[in-house]
Amino acid sequence: MALDTLRDLYVDKLKDLYSAENQIIKALPRMIKGATSMELQHALQDHLSITETQSQRLEEIISNLGERAKGKKCVGMEGVLEEGKELFKEKIDAEVLDAGIIAAAQSVEHYEIAGYGTARAWAQLLGHEEAAELLQQTLDEEKEADHTLSALAETWINEMAEQEDEGEDEEENQRELTTSAWKA
Repeated sequence: MALDTLRDLYVDKLKDLYSAENQIIKALPRMIKGATSMELQHALQDHLSITETQSQRLEEIISNLGERAKGKKCVGMEGVLEEGKELFKEKIDAEVLDAGIIAAAQSVEHYEIAGYGTARAWAQLLGHEEAAELLQQTLDEEKEADHTLSALAETWINEMAEQEDEGEDEEENQRELTTSAWKA
């Protein structure tokens, strides 16, 4: 598809977001399963349901433009999700994993916030008021998801990860003291 007009660019952005949402729908169950915090699992599960609705919303917007939603792969989201997958390949403590899952999920949210903000602005400029309202609704949902993840991280998950780190430092210090005592 040639991107000769703002409408072309707008449709391309919508298809990109549609691809991103569907990649997220496939990735979220693994994040939910990997999370050890019940609160984090619930937040991710809630957002999975919202993401499914967002995908349907995009399909409707694209269809109303006389276009097909499929046919584009969002390589940006693919990269963001691939980075998140790296966490699961590491030997990592549960509390630290939860903090990492939040960081990965927030990277996803920030990518989406940027994309939806752009798409909404273009929809308004092109006179697609109904689409702009739907895109604003999705943008608000993405910001709320980011806020929820921040609240979880800042209220206790990051602290638990830090305590895990401090516990490892204390264990290492104790091993060094024990080793020194045996050598003396």
